[in-house]
Amino acid sequence: MRTPPSATSSPSPAWPGLMLALIGAIGFSGKAIIVKLAYRYGVDAVTLIMYRMLFALPLFVGMAWWSGRGKPALSRKDWLGVVGLGFTGYYLASFLDFLGLAYISASLERLILYLNPTFVMALGWLMYQRKVRPLQMLGMAISYGGVLLVFGMELTAQGADAALGTLLVFGSALSYALYLVYSGELVRRLGSLRLVGLASSVACVLCIAQFLLLRPLGAAAVAPEVIWLSLLNASACTVMPVLMVMMAVERLGASLASQAGMVGPMATIAMGALLLGEPFTVWVALGTALVIAGIYVFARAGRP
Repeated sequence: MRTPPSATSSPSPAWPGLMLALIGAIGFSGKAIIVKLAYRYGVDAVTLIMYRMLFALPLFVGMAWWSGRGKPALSRKDWLGVVGLGFTGYYLASFLDFLGLAYISASLERLILYLNPTFVMALGWLMYQRKVRPLQMLGMAISYGGVLLVFGMELTAQGADAALGTLLVFGSALSYALYLVYSGELVRRLGSLRLVGLASSVACVLCIAQFLLLRPLGAAAVAPEVIWLSLLNASACTVMPVLMVMMAVERLGASLASQAGMVGPMATIAMGALLLGEPFTVWVALGTALVIAGIYVFARAGRP
C-alpha cells in the first residue's frame, strides 16, 4: 500500500538556512567597510552613527510592532530591561565600535568583535561562577594570540592610534557581551525578534539625542556620499542581517548558524583589501586563521 503524499515527511533542505546565515554574516561584516569609507568624507563618529540609526529607526520600530502583534504589553520592569539592554548592547557597543574604526583597520576590528563568545564566557565566570573547561581556555589562547599578532603589526605601523582604537573596539565587544549575558530572561519573555526591535529602537533614539546634544544642527550637513553610505549601512548591514541570522537560526539551529558566521572575518578582510586598500599580508592571514580556529575550538569545547 502506497503512503499518501500528505503522510510523508522529508527534512527541509539546509541550503536556504546556510545562505541566510552566510549573507547575514557578510552583511554584518560590511558595516566596518562602510564606516571606513564614510570617514573619508570628513564626518565624525557622532554624526555618522546618528545617520545610521536615523535610517534604521523606522525599520526597527516596524520589527518590534510586527513581532509584538497580539502579545501582552510590556510591564514597567520589561521597559527598564529593554532600555538598559538598548543602551549597552546597541548604543554603547555601536558608538565605541564607530570610534575605534577611526584608528584601526576594518580587519582588526572584525577579529576583535569575533572574540565576543569569550567575553560572554568570562563574564559568566566572574558574575555567576560558571565553570570554564580547559579546551575553552585553549581556544581563547589561540584566538587572542591571533588578535595580538595583527594588533602588533598595526601598532608598529600606527603607534598609539592603534592602541586607542583597539581599546575602544574591545570596549564595544565587552558592552555587547553584557547585553548577551543579561538578555536571557527578556528573550524568553518577549521573544528574540521583539527584543531586538525594541532595544535597537531605544539605541537609535539615544544616538540621535547624542548628536542633538553634542553637535549643532549645521553638523548634519554632510557630503551626499555619507547619506547614501549611511542608508546602506542601516539597511544592508544592520537590519537585514539581523533578520537573516534570526531566520537562519530558526532553520539550522544556533550552532550551525554560528559556524556559518565564521565567514565574517574573511569577508571583512577581503572587502577591506578590495575597497579600502588595506594591506593583506601573511601576518593578517595567519592572525585571522588563529582567531577562527580558536573560536571553533572554544565553541566545540563549550557544547555539552
